[in-house]
Amino acid sequence: MANHSCCLWSFLPFVSFLFLFPCVNSVHFKIPRFNPEATSILYEGDARPFVVSYSRDVPIWDSRTNQVADFTTRFSFNIDTHGKTLSDYAAGLAFFLAPVGFEIPPNSAGGFLGLFNTTTSDSSRNQIVLVEFDTYSNSEWDPPVQHIGINTNSIASAKYTTWNFSLYDRKTANAWISYNATAQILSVTLNYKNTSISKRDFTLSHHVDLKEILPERVKVGISAATSHKSERHRLLSWEFSSSLEIKTTDEAKKRKRNKMIVVLVVLLSILMIVVTISFVFFRRWKKMKEEREERVNLTSINDDLKRGAGPRRFSYNDLVVATNNFSNQRKLGEGGFGAVFKGYFNDSDTTVAVKKIARGSRQGRKEYITEIKIISRLRHRNLVQLLGWCHDGGEFLLVYDFMPNGSLDSHLFGKKTPINWPCRYKIARGLASALLYLHEEWDQCVVHRDIKSSNVMLDSSFNVKLGDFGLARLMDHELGPLTTGLVGTLGYMAPEYIRTGRASKASDVYSFGIVALEIATGRRSVDPIEENSQIGLVEWVWHLYGTGNLLSVVDERLHAEFDEEQIECLMIVGLWCAHPDSSLRPSIRQAIQGHTTLTQIEIEEPYSSLKGTPPQLVP
Repeated sequence: MANHSCCLWSFLPFVSFLFLFPCVNSVHFKIPRFNPEATSILYEGDARPFVVSYSRDVPIWDSRTNQVADFTTRFSFNIDTHGKTLSDYAAGLAFFLAPVGFEIPPNSAGGFLGLFNTTTSDSSRNQIVLVEFDTYSNSEWDPPVQHIGINTNSIASAKYTTWNFSLYDRKTANAWISYNATAQILSVTLNYKNTSISKRDFTLSHHVDLKEILPERVKVGISAATSHKSERHRLLSWEFSSSLEIKTTDEAKKRKRNKMIVVLVVLLSILMIVVTISFVFFRRWKKMKEEREERVNLTSINDDLKRGAGPRRFSYNDLVVATNNFSNQRKLGEGGFGAVFKGYFNDSDTTVAVKKIARGSRQGRKEYITEIKIISRLRHRNLVQLLGWCHDGGEFLLVYDFMPNGSLDSHLFGKKTPINWPCRYKIARGLASALLYLHEEWDQCVVHRDIKSSNVMLDSSFNVKLGDFGLARLMDHELGPLTTGLVGTLGYMAPEYIRTGRASKASDVYSFGIVALEIATGRRSVDPIEENSQIGLVEWVWHLYGTGNLLSVVDERLHAEFDEEQIECLMIVGLWCAHPDSSLRPSIRQAIQGHTTLTQIEIEEPYSSLKGTPPQLVP
């Protein structure tokens, strides 16, 4: 592979601030070559997301004078896709400015570029500006092309230009980013000088007020990320210069500045009043619309459930008494949209689990309605039993059977006593049985969309009870994938679901395969196998399967006390279900049959970058 390390070394004069005095707050560093022992640079993450950042704070504006820094940064890099096609590119890299102390968010690999995740991708609490060099278009937020984008507080680009990166695979790119504080313009230039391909410059600029977005002092860095697809990013050199110059003024300049401030305050006040009034009316209209829809749904739920047997409506006061006013001592766990409490009804001598949706969580209330509509109609020995519901006085609660042994993840990854192999095998088969009922045996097909070890509950006999149907969707058995929007948990979501947002029975089967591998290995799907390694659980197991060492991945806490044929069969079925090509995955019925007919399974090697080829299992 040819390596090119030429960089742009042209200079742009800094534009002075109004009323400048000699510079008292400037930053400059130059790194012609990266040395792991360098003290001025910090390295964070692994290859899935990885961040290189300057070790010191960078002042970007001053609250006393409201002056903002000019800055210029240049860096050279290349990206190697290992000769893959456009659809198999991974993600890309980005230059960013973020608050001091910013850390790589969890579950931020792939298109999140190591800077966002599903929770923060478009949050109003964000304080981040970035320039992204995106090799792969994520349909959820990206334009439909490879692009260079300027992003403010969001993974979605505020402005972008097309970047036909596929023409420049493995070629050295020279990036030049500058900010003119006076004009509030962020400019980007990218070119490839030492190549026979077109020497055009890719340019982009956008109006950005850094003072409105960022804190006074920031962290500057460059991030890169991959997904389940591999892509090699090499940062060859990096230079950064900024100046925050503060100048004292005489009386005339002070009066002029005061006049400008008055004019700006008046104009901004008028603008803010107009924006605020518009925003208030919009929010009020939107809230009234959502409340109408919610009332219709809740009325429908009440009518439907009152006509049939099964779940019943509880009063809020009954649940307050049962949970000791939702005390922390009764709390069993907490999720994104609420908490679960242990409850006890004296009159029936019954212990229950009460899920309380966080007050004000509209998404939580949507999931509440979805869960009641779906799970109240399902009856299966391996599904959590919904006992009742409550939506009184703005409180939304669900009541379930209490599961004494908690969730599967607490036994596999927590501090609880590890469960033995026969119990694990029973859990895997129970989960498969629940999924078979949802996919094929009920009147409609139910796509769960959030199958993971923390949603697999265990009763007193360690029987599986699959729960959390807040993200589930109904579809006809004959229909194909359902466009639902990307929700779920990274590490358990199928590649095609992440890419298209289309959930299906095949994406549920992928999640089941991941849980099956977790059961056998005792490892989380999202944890790297080794430090600074980008190999995940599926790739690791697949590699050792190909080299004939499959049993070496078995959870050490089993102390070799397991049925070798059963555990090998479960892991091979898990790999089959977690195949990156959805067309090569089994149905859940085939997966269940595969537990006992191992010789009928054929798995192909999808990871060309891994050493060793797994043996073919042919009838």
